[in-house]
Amino acid sequence: MTIFSRIPVARLGVAAALASAVLAPAAPAHAETLNGLFSLTPGTCAGSPQGSYFRMILPAGGENGPYLGNSDSPCGDNTVTPLAPGTDGGLVSGRYQPQPASPFAGNGDATAGTVTRPVRFYGVLFATSTNQNDPQTKEATALPAINRDGNTLSGDLSAFAATWNNQFFNQGAPKPGGDLPGLTTPVKGTIDGSGNFTLSWTSLIVSGPFDGFTGYWHLQGHFGGGR
Repeated sequence: MTIFSRIPVARLGVAAALASAVLAPAAPAHAETLNGLFSLTPGTCAGSPQGSYFRMILPAGGENGPYLGNSDSPCGDNTVTPLAPGTDGGLVSGRYQPQPASPFAGNGDATAGTVTRPVRFYGVLFATSTNQNDPQTKEATALPAINRDGNTLSGDLSAFAATWNNQFFNQGAPKPGGDLPGLTTPVKGTIDGSGNFTLSWTSLIVSGPFDGFTGYWHLQGHFGGGR
């Protein structure tokens, strides 16, 4: 049985998604750009989810769900998919972490592994990357940027992409070009004086078997700079 027969799919047209788009807000004029490594704390799911993790909002849902379950999640609440740092240690602001030249193995497993370690989702590994040209839309993206204004974080992660089962999904916020369609929300978060941070955003999935679903991304860890 394939993923296509196991998951109910609701379709939202690209035109409808773009009709609800709004322009992403610019960073505050006095914000400081943080360039370097946002190292990731691995996700855990004892009780409420902690660390870095991914969830997928159903098409009829809102920012707080309901969410799609992942049959391969190790969590009691299988709507939570824990994420672990990739070979770079996490997300780098100020440069791209592109997918490899061969982004998929023969069985459809995604092979990118610099931002997060590939993790299984309905029998197939999915992975993340940041790319100068978005693999799905083919549009140019902004350089990944995280900005600090006091203890508040904002940013532009239009370059953020997910790969799964020989398919590409832009999961940036804003989308390439600056729009925030559907439930897509700007990158937001907090950081303390020691560099401990949280970042979260949502991003509409357009086309493919998850058309109309929305990815929710929660990254947590420590900003050390220097990459």
